[in-house]
Amino acid sequence: MTNFYIKSKMQLKAGVINGLHRLKNEKHIEIFLYFYGKEEKMEIIKTGWEFFQNQILGMQWLKDLIGKLLVKAGLGEGRFPGEFLHFFLYDIIKIFVLLAVLIFVISYIQSYFPPERSRKIMGRFHGIWANLIGALLGTVTPFCSCSSIPIFMGFTSAGLPLGVTFSFLISSPMVDLGSLVLLMSVFGGKIAFAYVIVGLVIAVIGGTIIEKLHMEDQVADFIRQAPNVEVASPSLTIADRMDYAKNQVVATVKKVAPYIVVGVIIGAAIHNLIPEHIVRSILGKQTWYAVPLATAVGVPMYADIFGTIPVAESLLAKGAGLGTILSFMMAVTTLSLPSMVMLSKAIKKKLLGTFIGIVCIGIIIVGYGFNVII
Repeated sequence: MTNFYIKSKMQLKAGVINGLHRLKNEKHIEIFLYFYGKEEKMEIIKTGWEFFQNQILGMQWLKDLIGKLLVKAGLGEGRFPGEFLHFFLYDIIKIFVLLAVLIFVISYIQSYFPPERSRKIMGRFHGIWANLIGALLGTVTPFCSCSSIPIFMGFTSAGLPLGVTFSFLISSPMVDLGSLVLLMSVFGGKIAFAYVIVGLVIAVIGGTIIEKLHMEDQVADFIRQAPNVEVASPSLTIADRMDYAKNQVVATVKKVAPYIVVGVIIGAAIHNLIPEHIVRSILGKQTWYAVPLATAVGVPMYADIFGTIPVAESLLAKGAGLGTILSFMMAVTTLSLPSMVMLSKAIKKKLLGTFIGIVCIGIIIVGYGFNVII
């Protein structure tokens, strides 16, 4: 990375010297230096971004270090145990480190948005703007759908429009800030931002459709008839927020650790044991049924974004379509069977079926779209 930067710098300086020899007046020199300065700054930004994405988020240095240690132990690349251990150790360490840091930062931010404050913020907006705010607030809330459902119930019982609360419910497990950063570490910035944007679009459109269907009578009676009690949010100091963030790290890591370990084991097995041509034939972007199949397989599973990424990483390396992989991840995080069982206690069958149908259709459209475009 450093050599690349030095080489680029030398090339730019050589270009400047050649250019200055050809210029005849101070005005031309001033214009030339202005554009040269912009080009040089863009090169520095690009190099810095690549370093951040590869070495900080992607932890390429850790991957290289583990590889060297395994070679010294006689378990180098090309052998089954060595390749399996390389994938497993690298992903486990990387995901848990990123998970702890991300949860701490996001939980600290989340401490400024307790449910009561979030409810007040969403209550100030109307129409599609309210759905957008609900979806955006979902990005700074819990990391799985089972944790989001109690908040959804609280928002609904407080009298917020049903469509707004569903926009929140869709976006919360699907596109939290943690998923953005972790996706960047594996797939790069463009794909990560695209995933978040389409997730927010699904949340806004899904909530808007549910709002237009006027299905408020499909909410469980105990939620609709619950008294709207306004609870004042406690005033927290910086130390309180730090303690809250630390506690969230411990609680969340304990909760999701088994799913991450299982996900990494599955990812390592796919990476080392399943031939590429089999993955391509079933989940390749040219296979018409790959996207609905991935969505159907993802729905019964229960995991969060952190547990699905190792599997997605391995499938992508084996030739699965990007849209197929994103459909699988969205289905697992948003429509897992345990969360649907929990949600069925809060809403009636007609609304539950409508919610599942809208989200599934949105996920499948996104999957086909990514497979065609990328």
